[in-house]
Amino acid sequence: MQNVVADRVLLESLAPVVEENLVRHVEAAAEWQPHDYVPWDDGRNFVFLGGTDWEPGQSTLSEVSKAALTVSVLIADNLPAYHREVGKYLRTGPWWRWVGRWTAEENRHEILIRNYLMVTRAVDPVALERMRMAHMTKGFRRPAMHLLDVLATVAFEEAAAAVRHRNTAAVADDPIVAAIADRIAADDELQAVFFANLVAAGLDHAPDQAARAIADRIADFQVPSVELADGRTSDEVLAEAGIYDSAREPELVFRPLLERWNFFTRTDFGEVGEKARAELAHLKG
Repeated sequence: MQNVVADRVLLESLAPVVEENLVRHVEAAAEWQPHDYVPWDDGRNFVFLGGTDWEPGQSTLSEVSKAALTVSVLIADNLPAYHREVGKYLRTGPWWRWVGRWTAEENRHEILIRNYLMVTRAVDPVALERMRMAHMTKGFRRPAMHLLDVLATVAFEEAAAAVRHRNTAAVADDPIVAAIADRIAADDELQAVFFANLVAAGLDHAPDQAARAIADRIADFQVPSVELADGRTSDEVLAEAGIYDSAREPELVFRPLLERWNFFTRTDFGEVGEKARAELAHLKG
C-alpha cells in the first residue's frame, strides 16, 4: 500500500512543475486580440440610443452556430464561479499565478463571443441576458475535492471544450465564427496540456492517488450544462448538432489523455492504482 500524500505536500512538491509549465504555456500561447475578430462595421445602436431593437430577421447565422455560440458565451459568463472553484485549491505561489493566467484567457473568450453576438445581432440580446442572469444566479459549485481530483477534472473539461470548439468551427456557416471557434479551441488545447502535465507529475509523485483520482473523475464527469430559452439543455442541442456528444467522450476526451499519461503501461501502481486501472480497462485503445 502506497503512503497517502497530503494535498499541502503535493502543492509544494508540484510547484516547480507548475512554474515550468506556466513559462512553457506563456511562450507557446500566441498573442491575439479579441477585438480583431469582431466586424465592428456591422454594429448599430439599439432603441435605447435611438436605433432599432433586435428582430429575428437580423441574424444571418444557422441555428447550429447560434446555439453553439450561445452555449459558449454562457459557460464563459460563469467564469467567476469557475475561478472560485479552481482558485480555492490553488491559492499559493505559481499555482495562483496560473489561476490568474487561466482566468484571463477564459475571460477573453467571453469578451470576444459576446461582442461578436451583439455587433452582428446574431441572437436575441434580451433572451441572452435573461439566460445569463438565470445561469449565473443558479451558479456552479463542485463537491469538495483533493488536489489531484481538481487537476484531472479540469484537464478533462478543457479537452472537452477543445472538442466542442473545433467541431463548432467545422460546422460553422460563417468564416468569422469558424475563426473564432478555432482560436478559442487553440487556447483550450494549450490549457488542457497544462493540466494534463500536472496530472502526469501527480502520477509520478503519488501514483495510486492520481490513478484513483483519474478513475473517479471519469466516472462522474459532466461538461458544464446550460438551460436555453426554449427549455432544452445545451447537452441536447450540441449532441443533436454533432458538436459535442457525451457518448463520444471515451473516444475524444478520456482515451487521448489516458494514453498521454501512459496509464495502461505504467509499472508503479500499487493495489489502489491497479484497481483504478482495472475500472478503466474499457477505455484502453
